[in-house]
Amino acid sequence: MMDMIAIKNVTSKEDLDKVFEIRRIVFVDEQNCPPELEWENEDVSHHFLATYNDVPAGACRWRKTDNGFKLERFCVLKEFRGKGIGQKLVQSVLENLPSNADYIYLNAQLKAMPMYSKFNFITEGPQFEEAGIQHFKMVLNKA
Repeated sequence: MMDMIAIKNVTSKEDLDKVFEIRRIVFVDEQNCPPELEWENEDVSHHFLATYNDVPAGACRWRKTDNGFKLERFCVLKEFRGKGIGQKLVQSVLENLPSNADYIYLNAQLKAMPMYSKFNFITEGPQFEEAGIQHFKMVLNKA
């Protein structure tokens, strides 16, 4: 049997609950992010759910900010890492952005930077800490 990764744009409360549960496990439980920092801007974000063989496995979102279009909250449950789910999430989000999305950026945890680089994201500015984790701002280089 071939492994199936599917990414869907979340439109139901049921799927949104799955997204929130994945984020809670990865960010709050595993990475010790403060819960109050994890749950913000949910109502203005476009959420995505990744499944692996129909099992919820990963999540992310994008939202429009004053600076441009911000990709956020990329996470994959531990048991599904290394299967290409993160890359599928990035690809799906980039394909979902409006055609006028001229400035696309994200705050990348250091260990995730190589994956974002594959999609032509480049670092911008100094390293910084967010929720107790080191990050770099990365911007999509459309050149």
